[in-house]
Amino acid sequence: MSVGAGGGACMNARRAMGEYGEDVAARRLSEAGMTIVERNWRCGRTGEIDIVAHDGDVLVVCEVKTRKGSRYEHPMAAVTPQKAGRLRDLAERWIQTHGGAPPGGVRIDLVGVLLPDRGAPVVEHVRGVA
Repeated sequence: MSVGAGGGACMNARRAMGEYGEDVAARRLSEAGMTIVERNWRCGRTGEIDIVAHDGDVLVVCEVKTRKGSRYEHPMAAVTPQKAGRLRDLAERWIQTHGGAPPGGVRIDLVGVLLPDRGAPVVEHVRGVA
């Protein structure tokens, strides 16, 4: 097997895990009373917002990090100061392209989804991370 073929399978598995984590996160946010506005909003080469939602009159830009098992760092550790800055920039771009900021302002949240080897996903939602 070539190196490229193995890497492709790994990327597909990682993408599937990420999509599953985003589905779990969106469901949890909806259960918490938030309204999902958009998912996987892309802004050119700047990046992507995983979930855009409304929490009352607050616009929420939500980053989702999914990890499997306990072998890797905690999902919350993945948001570095650089990533937080990029999320702020993306939130500003989303607002500019969608008619301005809502009356309640904008908040950036993080949802960490940990997929244990057995059992249900463990979901942690942290509000106002950046």
